[in-house]
Amino acid sequence: MAKKRIYTFIDLFAGCGGLSEGFMESGHFKSLAHIEWEYPMVQTLRHRLVQKWGETEEEAKKKVLLFDIQKTEELINGNWDEESMSLYYKYNSHDATLGLRHIIGKQNVDFIIGGPPCQAYSIHGRATDKDSMQNDYRNYLFESFVKVVDAFKPKAFIFENVTGMLSAKPGGIPVVNRIYDAFKKIGYITLTPEIFKDAVFNAYNYFVPQNRERVILIGIKKSEDFTLDAFYHSLATNVSKRHLTVRDAIGSLPPIYPLEKIGKIKGKNHSHYATDDSDKFHMPRHCSERDIQVIREWISKGMNKCTQQEAIDFYKKVTGRTTLYRKYRNLEWDEPSPTVVAHLQKDGFMFIHPDINQARFITIREAALLMTFPMDYEFIGNRAYCYKMIGNAVPVNFAKAIAESLYRIL
Repeated sequence: MAKKRIYTFIDLFAGCGGLSEGFMESGHFKSLAHIEWEYPMVQTLRHRLVQKWGETEEEAKKKVLLFDIQKTEELINGNWDEESMSLYYKYNSHDATLGLRHIIGKQNVDFIIGGPPCQAYSIHGRATDKDSMQNDYRNYLFESFVKVVDAFKPKAFIFENVTGMLSAKPGGIPVVNRIYDAFKKIGYITLTPEIFKDAVFNAYNYFVPQNRERVILIGIKKSEDFTLDAFYHSLATNVSKRHLTVRDAIGSLPPIYPLEKIGKIKGKNHSHYATDDSDKFHMPRHCSERDIQVIREWISKGMNKCTQQEAIDFYKKVTGRTTLYRKYRNLEWDEPSPTVVAHLQKDGFMFIHPDINQARFITIREAALLMTFPMDYEFIGNRAYCYKMIGNAVPVNFAKAIAESLYRIL
């Protein structure tokens, strides 16, 4: 049997590289370009391409473009306008100004992968926005994805997003209808809108220690001989033989304990000490004395099992403020983590470490491991940005399973 070739891909809305990492880890795919518009994520992905995948600094800078994908014509064909030059030139290689077509050259683009930012589709985002995200520009970022697919005509695309997209209706029209119609118009077959729900998969079933349901939409060019059914059957049957837990992911990391007395070190507040400070991403966040007391009380009383109203009452007792939502939750050692979120910097109390003796929030490294980023993955940016890029990523093991499932049907 002839050995299959290595397939190529472009990653749109690439973030810090979770989806790309999984595809490349499968051993069946190589990247041609990655598009992202936040600099810490771009820096992180470029660094990873050098550190892990053997690219030179120059090659990585050429491959990973910092650019606004909404300016799709300039992204694809170059000829940047004055605004683009002023905003993006200093962060990119000169090749970026000549466009993706120039960067890719004569290479075939086999696949386009990615997922537009999910905030406009997320149920939580719509529930907390005064206009239910109706006027959010991110509702329509899929249109830029469509334009890139149309320009390069890959065999297929993989589009990942939150399950909230199934019910999102910007402008009163279901976004799933908009997506279906847009891809159909350029010659790609996807699931019909009424069965988009059949494309929901939980990363927990793919060797990820986290409950994380996502829509995995594939669109296949009409001239190709593999099918939607073949891909979804391949993915549905490619599940892991066992499930990972929080303990599997972070249980072996060096503990981080509270100090006997909170104080300042080099001008910064410190509440905990790391028993091993060799990993800069596994360093403690500051907690106040009240924070530590609250964490200990929550875990000692097993309050994860309390009702919503009891959790709301506890929050009011602690803070004197009211809320409609649960504000505290500790991870459980022998269970999967809840969905890791991008706003972990603000919502540390929803990701309390399971060990009462450590009485703290999870670290950047722990969040990354729950997303199955390898231990040697390095993130560039402040703590808030690191949490953000990790929470917005596709878990690496899930991405790898998607890649393997796709490869099996080619």
